[in-house]
Amino acid sequence: MTTGLIPGGQTPDPRPTSALPPHQRSEQVGQAPQHADSRSRSSVITARAAASFEPVGRSVATARSFVRDTLQGWGFGDVVDDAVVLTSELVTNAVVHAGTHADVLCLRGDDGVRIEVADRYPEREIPLQGSAVTMGNLDREGGRGLQLCAAIAGRWGVEYTPTHKQVWFQLNLPERPVGTRAAGPALPADLLPLADGRVRVAVVQIDRTGSISAWNEDAEELFGYAADQVVGKPLTDLAAWPHTPGTSTGIAEALQLSRWEGSYGIRGADGRVTPVYASHLRVRDTGGEPSTVCLLVRDHERAVLQTPLRVPSSDATPSADGPNTDPFEVFIGSPAPDDLDGLLQRTVERARDMLDGDSAFLLLATDDETELEVRASTGLPSARQRFARVPVEAGPGRYGSARMPAVHEDLTAVPGAVPLLNGTGMRSVVTVPLKVEGRLTGSLGVAAESPGRYSNEEALRLQFAADRIALAVESARLGELERLRRGSLSFLVEASDLLAGTLDRDQTLALMAQMTVPTLATWCAVYTIADQASEPYLSYVLHEDEELIDGIKSLLSKISPPDPVPTPGARVWPAPAEAAHQAALRTSMRSLGLGEPTTVSSGIGPTLATASAVGGETVVLPLVARNRVIGMLTLGKPTDEHFRQEILELAEDLSRRAALALDNARLYSERTAISQSLQRSLLPPELPEIDSVEVEVIYRAAGEGNEVGGDFYDVFPIRDGAYGFAIGDVCGTGPNAAAVTGLARHALRLLAREGLSGPAVLERLNSAILDEGARSRFLTLLYGELRPQEDGSAELKVVCAGHPLPLRLRQDGTVEAAAEPQPLLGVMDDLELYEQTVTLDPGDVLLCVTDGVTERREGTRMLGDDGLADVLTTCTGLTAGAVAARIMRAVERFASDAPSDDMAILTMRVPGVHKD
Repeated sequence: MTTGLIPGGQTPDPRPTSALPPHQRSEQVGQAPQHADSRSRSSVITARAAASFEPVGRSVATARSFVRDTLQGWGFGDVVDDAVVLTSELVTNAVVHAGTHADVLCLRGDDGVRIEVADRYPEREIPLQGSAVTMGNLDREGGRGLQLCAAIAGRWGVEYTPTHKQVWFQLNLPERPVGTRAAGPALPADLLPLADGRVRVAVVQIDRTGSISAWNEDAEELFGYAADQVVGKPLTDLAAWPHTPGTSTGIAEALQLSRWEGSYGIRGADGRVTPVYASHLRVRDTGGEPSTVCLLVRDHERAVLQTPLRVPSSDATPSADGPNTDPFEVFIGSPAPDDLDGLLQRTVERARDMLDGDSAFLLLATDDETELEVRASTGLPSARQRFARVPVEAGPGRYGSARMPAVHEDLTAVPGAVPLLNGTGMRSVVTVPLKVEGRLTGSLGVAAESPGRYSNEEALRLQFAADRIALAVESARLGELERLRRGSLSFLVEASDLLAGTLDRDQTLALMAQMTVPTLATWCAVYTIADQASEPYLSYVLHEDEELIDGIKSLLSKISPPDPVPTPGARVWPAPAEAAHQAALRTSMRSLGLGEPTTVSSGIGPTLATASAVGGETVVLPLVARNRVIGMLTLGKPTDEHFRQEILELAEDLSRRAALALDNARLYSERTAISQSLQRSLLPPELPEIDSVEVEVIYRAAGEGNEVGGDFYDVFPIRDGAYGFAIGDVCGTGPNAAAVTGLARHALRLLAREGLSGPAVLERLNSAILDEGARSRFLTLLYGELRPQEDGSAELKVVCAGHPLPLRLRQDGTVEAAAEPQPLLGVMDDLELYEQTVTLDPGDVLLCVTDGVTERREGTRMLGDDGLADVLTTCTGLTAGAVAARIMRAVERFASDAPSDDMAILTMRVPGVHKD
């Protein structure tokens, strides 16, 4: 959308010259036919605003806002609604039905406003008043725009050229008595607004950059700054802008509006914030530069500036103009907002105006009608009350008048009758229920600062209006709930997928927090409970602003954790907000020199920021899995904010899924720790240091998370000067194979140290394996005893029971088998085994491997014994560690897939002459 605003002067025709050929066709429709050149524009055009809208559906709402803001800025509030209705219909015809851009031109004159809407589809049929062509059926999707022009506008017309079609209409301002805009009733002197001495009106001018360009004497008196102290500084440095949930308007945005009124604060020279009521007017100087003039008074003197926008009471009652008048449209205005929040806000504003109140509010009932939730208010601190909930029937702070109309002439006589108004200064109130088919939908109320303002007559008028809007409110509410539930379902599906994708406890905690912030809450904390005897532990904290996480964590660590109550549902936890309030109070007092001195002045900001972040509503949801509370999920809002009931229900669903995922992660972590501990117990301790012999082992267990499999190795001292070594392979992998591995390794050590020979050791181990019965597994094993010799060689006595043969690498690069094959263990009862003696000369290497090395496959190829021997021939002169590393690299490079079998490599080398 592009816009332009030009005040003053006679405005030329907005269309390009090329769009006005001599043969253009012009049709005037309205009170009297006239030539195109004498179109009914005001004699003097005082302002012009133009905008162009793209052919998309959202442009209709943007065009409505553009016309509304423009006319309100011009002070044409009396014709705003009519202009918005007509513009909406005409722009809809252009961007939706014709599918072209729409150009909107607003012209301000002395006696009214003229609006022109042009599209780029001149071939459309133009129904003309007074012709035989019917102007269309009311049920048709299109064609209503011109009917509305005929019914509402003072004058209107249609023009079209070969490239454009333009519909214009003029709305005249109603005649008003000179000097009268709004008037209130005569009041006794004691009811007039109270002012402190001389009423001071600060006049502050803000330039286009948001900086102060003018500052009058009253502003100096009110806020303590001299003009030269503030001129050139941004107003945002002084303004304390209230936070309003659900809206994005801040001080910078308010300064850009054509006209604005409202309350905020100005931080004075003494550091205190003075509440003010302000009236902003956007103007341009003679050079065309925009600026904003701000008039400010003390907030309690707001009557000096506040514009009483009141609708005549007759507008809220049924009209006798004809049977086609819709009471809903009369009350809520046309067009009605198409979203629930907009409809509710319009309702409370019209209700307040109808009864000439100071504030109004609307609460919606929960599905079970047990609680009411604040959804809209005007004239009240909405940031403190929005989404707050109160019970309907019983309990402290209940809404006793929710189901029936009620009038309270003076709330000081019945404290707490309307909890929403506690501490607001409101004295009298009238409340009525919103019901649909006998079901309580909500409650609508209007309040005033003076007592005795309302009677049964006002209650009946308000109830009449509530009855007309209840169905529309319920329909919009159900539509919003349906959208929320569809969004909630998608959210929970995605959350379940993410939580199911990990079994890591820390990652599960992080996911829980990241899914809630900022979707469900502003900050989140997760407490975990190790067992029933343990206290809750603060495990994870997350805030949408990462700079506040440490502060919140520190604050929560100083208060007792919430009680681990297994009752499902969210419960309010006031401790964080109370602690935050106390921390902020102490910090503020120290900064003013009223409390204990502090040496960390830079900590004031973060402390106050943390207190604000945690100062809102905090709820706790239990994390219950397998009938045990394993933790708590804590969700929080910043200062004065509350949770919606739908958000709490969604958080409860998420907490159930998160609890199960967290418990699964806990169980997985425990079992993994147990498994790893048991596996590590099956591995031998560190290799012994053997004089004159280098020993190196490389071990790889197949399968993720496995440290021990069916392959095993061991090197251990037997007696003085003698060492045993073994490398074996149990049939299969995993825990069952690892159990036999443990049996074999420990049995070998025990039997060898009893002084038995190698064959006797293996025969006894064979009997032990067979004694395992159905749990037994066959085992291939290479066992030997090593004795270093005085001449620098080493003598080995080896028994190879069904295992891949050990390979001997000589210094000249030749490779040969160092033993003969014999029967494997765990199959036959009677074994006849024998040992063979091998002497390793200096520089020789003995290589022992399991079949996971020789049976390494890539497609149909297998490394095999020959391939292993070929690799070993390249290892002449290498140390034992280098030989083992080269063999493992060759095995890994032989195939790209991960190994499917355990692998063990044992190398022994007698040091000799090294080759570079």
